[in-house]
Amino acid sequence: MNAGIKVFAPASVANVAVGFDILGFALEKPGDEIIGRFSDKPGLRITKITGAKGKLPYEVEKNTAGFAAMKLLEHLGETGRGIELEIHKKMPFGSGLGSSAASAAAGVMVINELLKRPLTKRELLPFAVLGEQIADGAYHADNVGPSLIGGMLLIRDNKTLDFHRLPIPKGLYATVIYPHIEILTKDSRNVLSDQVSLKQSIQQSGNLAGLIIGLYNTDIELIGRSLQDVIIEPQRAKLIPHFYDVKDAVMKEGALGCSISGAGPSIFALSPNSLIAENVGTAMQKVFSDAKINTELFISQINQEGAILL
Repeated sequence: MNAGIKVFAPASVANVAVGFDILGFALEKPGDEIIGRFSDKPGLRITKITGAKGKLPYEVEKNTAGFAAMKLLEHLGETGRGIELEIHKKMPFGSGLGSSAASAAAGVMVINELLKRPLTKRELLPFAVLGEQIADGAYHADNVGPSLIGGMLLIRDNKTLDFHRLPIPKGLYATVIYPHIEILTKDSRNVLSDQVSLKQSIQQSGNLAGLIIGLYNTDIELIGRSLQDVIIEPQRAKLIPHFYDVKDAVMKEGALGCSISGAGPSIFALSPNSLIAENVGTAMQKVFSDAKINTELFISQINQEGAILL
């Protein structure tokens, strides 16, 4: 059997408190791996899925990685090419860590690598977004963009995928805790009101602008003052047990800010150095441990590479 090639696409934190659907960054881990190989049988097929506990379909059109890969092959005029995909899920579903986005990013990445890189990562993004759209029905790149391209991205406009990479101050660390509670993105979106007050809009706009200026100027204190979500977090926090206990605990440890990762239930915090990030992680774990809730903890710098060939 042809050994093929393997790619990795990382988890991501979307929204970053103040940028609902327009801001996200990549983590170093966890992530998904996909192996791709050429086949004598024409067409794209998914031949193996691990780590999904039977939750992912083998039908290409219904699978985020498969659909993204199929759309890329259509664009390249290579639909007759025989290609097999093995999907190895190494991150949890419904965690708020961009699981479907990682699969979609890896799906387009592996096809591009097999075909000797006809497109740049930037050019791959529209096909990855189409793949993730299967999972939650929305066309947005705040998870899949960082997972594919890396770094922290501002998506100025999701429709046109006008995105921009933001600078990351040296020493900035993310701590993310995933409590073993499943919240699906669709359910998390259903709790949101489409009504935002003028006061909220002004405050959130100021915080988003402050975060961006803080990143560009390496102004750690401004970053901390700006990581305040006054629109989405108050609506979704009730879905996550002990959210505010976690937030209070990590802020006492010196975190710059803390909020919900994507649709939740994962919670992220940003810290100015690795020591504080580790202390923040310990504080997060204690809250959930006291509540008898199992968790997984990830401490990471901002992953600047995104999807890579292994």
